[in-house]
Amino acid sequence: MAERKENVVMFPFMAQGHLIPFLALAVQIEQRRGYTVTFVNTPLNITKLRSSLPPNTTIRFLELPFCSADHGLPPDSENTDVLPYPLIVHLMEASLSLKPSFKRLISDITDQQQGYPPLCIIADMFFGWTIDIANEFGIFHTVFNAGSAYGMAIYNSLWLHLPHCKTSSDEFLLPDFPQVSRIHRSQLSNQLKTADGTDSWSIFLQRVLPQWLNSDGLLLNTVEDLDRTGLHYFRRKSGRPVWPIGPTVSSMTRARPSKDANCLEWLDIHPPASVIYISFGSQNTVSASQMMELAMALEASNKNFIWVVRPPLGFDINSEFRAVEWLPDGFEDRMSKCKRGLLVRKWAPQLEILSHKSTGAFLSHCGWNSVLESLSHGVPIIGWPIAAEQFYNAELLDEEIGVCVEVARGNGCEVRHVEIASVIEMVMDENGKGGDMRKKACEIKEMIKDAIRDDDEGYKGSSVKAMDEFFNAALSTRKTKEETKR
Repeated sequence: MAERKENVVMFPFMAQGHLIPFLALAVQIEQRRGYTVTFVNTPLNITKLRSSLPPNTTIRFLELPFCSADHGLPPDSENTDVLPYPLIVHLMEASLSLKPSFKRLISDITDQQQGYPPLCIIADMFFGWTIDIANEFGIFHTVFNAGSAYGMAIYNSLWLHLPHCKTSSDEFLLPDFPQVSRIHRSQLSNQLKTADGTDSWSIFLQRVLPQWLNSDGLLLNTVEDLDRTGLHYFRRKSGRPVWPIGPTVSSMTRARPSKDANCLEWLDIHPPASVIYISFGSQNTVSASQMMELAMALEASNKNFIWVVRPPLGFDINSEFRAVEWLPDGFEDRMSKCKRGLLVRKWAPQLEILSHKSTGAFLSHCGWNSVLESLSHGVPIIGWPIAAEQFYNAELLDEEIGVCVEVARGNGCEVRHVEIASVIEMVMDENGKGGDMRKKACEIKEMIKDAIRDDDEGYKGSSVKAMDEFFNAALSTRKTKEETKR
């Protein structure tokens, strides 16, 4: 009888910050383990994802039926990217409706494999309900969290305990994470600031986050030596294995074509480490006044920059960017003529920009995917966290690792261009703190490179070993269950 080919089922939440690392991990598993990977999602997301895969991939996509209009969402709203922030929680709630069709999908896969279920299910942090289905079919289950262990530990603790609701102080402690210093109210997302336990975000997250602890283990897109405090939190809380397998290599997926690919040619004409790359991610934007102050700071600092621009807060983030309305008068023309600045609409080839020798710093929202891409290329960070766990990623990078300076918090704070310009000048300066940050970022680059190293001489980095341990646990569990049945 032919040897059975293992099947790994992967099921991310419908947001770019979840889909991209899941897909990168899927490619990694396919190429390094030779397993069949079944990637599950809703139809519109799958249509978009197919184009980003290498042409020779064997990853198969399976669709779960989903109609956003059935859940009070706008038509074709299958990804957070197309939704304003107030509606994102409704998409999260609507995702619970996928449970019956996901169960049928697992049943069908098992039937197609002559009664053998998949080796494991790798599910999103918001899809802890998949544990019930995994247990029913006797399948090894793990949650893959694409964030940092430190950032997600604080995020988890804040939502489960809401400590800021129990004090009038601007600073407070986390009851189950004493290793962390006091959290400040300015480090709370807009949703957390208004949460009281009865709001939609609290109800959803307090339901799904504790489900992590029932999984067979937790995969994290981070590196052991970079993130020990957060990893310790999850190991202590869950009592289950926690495997830091990051960074999942997003360069293994094919970059999408861009009408703005000329930004690489633009970088070629600038000196090494002389350009600031600015992007707030696919989901975030700043207010109109903050955007104006940032533009004024860039002009005042006299530094080169590439800025991925999207409409400010209060406008449709996917609509056309109106520079005449949202930036200083003549700003784009002045920056373009002197080749000081390049404005890129909506999307830029981030990995290529960060890996370019001319890029010297990254002004970022501190989403963990962006952080890993920056540090993997030795680029220090100017932090402007906006949502979710980004505030705690910035804290980790600034206070514990030393590769970041925080310039602002959130899209509601007041920030002056003089202050932003001062931080830009400090970070871009090769001497002093800027030089120290660049040196530390290069050290982290080598740490990451070592973690994912797997060479012909038998050396395996910490992330490679963690991945092996994860699959060994899945195979061992399956073997034990099969022997029990006999």
